[in-house]
Amino acid sequence: MRGHGPTPRSSRARVRGATIAAFVALAPLLPAAAVAVGTLKVDASLPYVCALPSGQRPATVRITAAFPERAVPGEEIRPTDVTTTVELPAAAVADLTALQAATVRAESLLAVGAGQNGQHTEASWRGTAQPLDVPAEGPLTLTTSGDVPILTTDAAGDLTLTAGGLTLDLAPSTADGAPTSPASLSVACVPGEDARTLLATVPVGTGTPSPEPSGPPPSSPVPRPSVPAPHVPRPSLPADRATPALPGGKGGTDGGTRGPVAGKPAGRGLTTAGEDGTGAPAARPTAPPCVTRNPTPTSLSAYITGYSNVRKLNGANVIPVSCVLIEQGQPEFVILPDGSMHLYQTSTGDLSYGGRKQTPPFKATFLTFGFAPTTATLVLEQAGPMTVTSDVLLVFPDNLAETYIRVPLVLRVLDVQVNGTRLDVGPSCRTEKPLGSPEPTPAKYPGDHLVLLGKGQLINGTDATGYLLTSGGPLTGEVTIPAFKGCGAGGENLDRLLTASISGPGNHVKQIQGQTCSVGVETPPPDQCTDDRQPLVIPKPAR
Repeated sequence: MRGHGPTPRSSRARVRGATIAAFVALAPLLPAAAVAVGTLKVDASLPYVCALPSGQRPATVRITAAFPERAVPGEEIRPTDVTTTVELPAAAVADLTALQAATVRAESLLAVGAGQNGQHTEASWRGTAQPLDVPAEGPLTLTTSGDVPILTTDAAGDLTLTAGGLTLDLAPSTADGAPTSPASLSVACVPGEDARTLLATVPVGTGTPSPEPSGPPPSSPVPRPSVPAPHVPRPSLPADRATPALPGGKGGTDGGTRGPVAGKPAGRGLTTAGEDGTGAPAARPTAPPCVTRNPTPTSLSAYITGYSNVRKLNGANVIPVSCVLIEQGQPEFVILPDGSMHLYQTSTGDLSYGGRKQTPPFKATFLTFGFAPTTATLVLEQAGPMTVTSDVLLVFPDNLAETYIRVPLVLRVLDVQVNGTRLDVGPSCRTEKPLGSPEPTPAKYPGDHLVLLGKGQLINGTDATGYLLTSGGPLTGEVTIPAFKGCGAGGENLDRLLTASISGPGNHVKQIQGQTCSVGVETPPPDQCTDDRQPLVIPKPAR
């Protein structure tokens, strides 16, 4: 940190309540403390009927999710850890075998109804699954997971969530990785007759003081149309087994921007946020949800993206737009023995995607060994704490900042195609240890981890340049990609192939962080946050 080693506490002069511009720039506004909310776990097995190529067949759909056990009006309600498991009967295996399918990849779309106080809206829960070997016989079980839209209501009353129609999009492949003919199958499923499809009931406004809503007072509510009691329609299976038009799909209320439910006046009531989690105008680029659950007064969130070179392959791949959730540490003003004044701060953070500490899946395409076009689907998974250490040297009026971000990341390989042919790497292909970077203080930060450095300048009365935690900017570093393990299927070991192709030192990383959103303040700044308290700024990668 600017060449200064750890300073003995006895030699530090601590100043509390300092009115320094740099301190103000880095410290968030302090709202009232957040209320801790418990978790409501859902695990429901429901009877469905699915239209397979061979005819309509019974199936079992198991839905798991976690919800807040209660909420207050205006608070985001978002399910996490959502999975949809569909057990199709043996007829599904026979249908795929008839196409000479050896593997199948599945995507799911589940219509979920949300009802409150006689109003009703619907959202789409989308999920994806890893490629699965088609069994020789018996049932076919597909488990998908993914992100789901956020629900927001500004009225008190029980919020009910109910399962509706389900669509499975299947992409079967032959043993040599080629698509079958047809290349995809769409399977429409509906709840069985008399199936109890209630997933969860979340009390809103129960036992917790509700914030005063904006707009008309409760005695003169915004007029609402008459809507039937909460109910999820059960569409009839079409005779030609085409995919039913499910409510809440593309073009519905959750198609990209947050807004009033179709058929409702704008204002108070039940709404869903888009699948991309944004609440900004349509011109805002698509980004994955970036939601802070139970924020504290020091909670921040931001989007990151960038490029990472792979030296062996003489190419670079884009680090996808990813969400990072940050908890700021307490700033500390310190005067060192040489008289220099510093503002130190240590914060923590986590990547966030689909309830996991990881980036979204992303594709990278290279020429392996200089001639074979190779496309891989990858994920960076966080394997330990992320720390953000900032050191601002206060030299009036020019304040210089250095920020180190340290995080252990494992690179997981989900899928590989070489020259158009699928290479089955199995479900456990990953680097044998986290990515590594040169560490300036290894005694203090041992172990393998990525190190990124950002430098910034803050002149009093002007906007910051370079990188600061709150305003974002560029961070750079070098990374060593370790050897791979667990790669291969069917007795074939691909560890050495991937290690020889990718692993090695000297891979340059340039990451761009966007402006943070001060999630925990009472009124988030409109130039930082969307209406639903997600980062407004979505950065673009830069080489």
